[in-house]
Parts: sequence; C-alpha cells; structure tokens
Amino acid sequence: MTTTTTKPLTGRRKEAVARVRLLPGRGQTLVNGRGALDYLRRETLVRHAFQALSLANVADKVDVHVRVMGGGLTGQAGAIRMAVARALVRQDETLKGMLGREGFLTRDSRMKERKKYGQPGARKRFQFSKR
Repeated sequence: MTTTTTKPLTGRRKEAVARVRLLPGRGQTLVNGRGALDYLRRETLVRHAFQALSLANVADKVDVHVRVMGGGLTGQAGAIRMAVARALVRQDETLKGMLGREGFLTRDSRMKERKKYGQPGARKRFQFSKR
C-alpha cells in the first residue's frame, strides 16, 4: 500500500466536483478545512461520503483532505464518495473489484433536466383551457 497520493483525485456528481487527497494518519476527515459533520451537516451524508473507507477497513488508518465546490450538499457528498473510492484504488489496486461491484467507481450521470421553451419548467405545461 502506497503511503500517499501525490495528486488529488476527483469525483463528480450533478454540479459538484470534489478533489480528495489521502494521507497516512488516524482517521481525520476535513472537508474544505472543516470537520466532515460540520460541513455536510447530516450524519447520513457523512456516512454516504466516506462509506468506501469503512468498506476497505482503512477508516482509522488514513486522513482525508477534501476540497469540494459546486452543487448542493447531497451532490457534494456523492462527489466525495467517488473521489475517495478512486483514491483508495490508486493506493491499493486490489480494492478495485470490490469497490466497483458496490458502485463506488461509477459516475452517477443523472443531471437536472433543462427547461424547454413554451413551458414553465422541464416537464410542467401551462394550464390547458378548452374554451
């Protein structure tokens, strides 16, 4: 297992982009210079973002430094999740099969649908009047 990743790895979800760097340490997670729970505000989002660490049994062996921008908190948590998984695979290639099966390395391609002309929204139509 390599001691550190030299270049931050990126993960994306919706409009959010996360850059993650894994360093040997004691399990500290910093998101934009703040604690993960302090930044993401919900325990479920923190669990979702760092699920790959617990799956790979390295949650208490590495420190995670994240720079994330764009989108909302849920999209940012998804971007962090993908970037952490990619960083783990860079450190230990044997994790690729397990993380890939669990869907951590697959980009979630769902995006907000664009508004169409002649309509008030993406799918919504103006009210129909027969007369």
